[in-house]
Amino acid sequence: MKVVGVNGSPRLIGNTSAAMRSLMDELEKQGFETEHLQIYDEAMTPCNSCLSCRLRGDGRCINEDDRFNDYLDSLYEADAIVLASPVYYGSVTAQMKVLMERAGLCSRYAGNRLSRKVGAALVVQGRKGGLFTHSELVNFMLESQMIVCPSSGTAVLTASGPKDLEDDEENIRLIKDLAKELAWLLGRLKS
Repeated sequence: MKVVGVNGSPRLIGNTSAAMRSLMDELEKQGFETEHLQIYDEAMTPCNSCLSCRLRGDGRCINEDDRFNDYLDSLYEADAIVLASPVYYGSVTAQMKVLMERAGLCSRYAGNRLSRKVGAALVVQGRKGGLFTHSELVNFMLESQMIVCPSSGTAVLTASGPKDLEDDEENIRLIKDLAKELAWLLGRLKS
């Protein structure tokens, strides 16, 4: 089974990327194939609600000027999708918002191609805003009719500096718990 993780941080090397890498490592140890998408350097065009995806009906965006359709193909091929975002001004990053808007419409008008995939949210906050950001990611998954993976605590990690993530036992526990719950849920759905 394949888990695709999307890092919505505009930083290639940062706490969100480190958290996603740790989560993917845990899943690989349990035998899952993983793919880690870094959308940090992609200048994706925002959705303008042209609804060409509705006319096409093939699950792709008419805008071929960026790599969005490549990302979308990875999401469609996945059994589970983890969306990760740092908190930027109390919300998901602009990169993640663009991906969610375009993916949501393209999927919806192609027979809800994201439905029944397992989804999980992972958020890194400096001090606040994590719960709202987590809710945004989960709401996207619910709107897409995905199966949202629970964990023992909301996967909102707190880290401001470069070593904060790995030096905090609670952060590490939350990552391991999310990996454990994802593996359990995927195993249940497979059987």
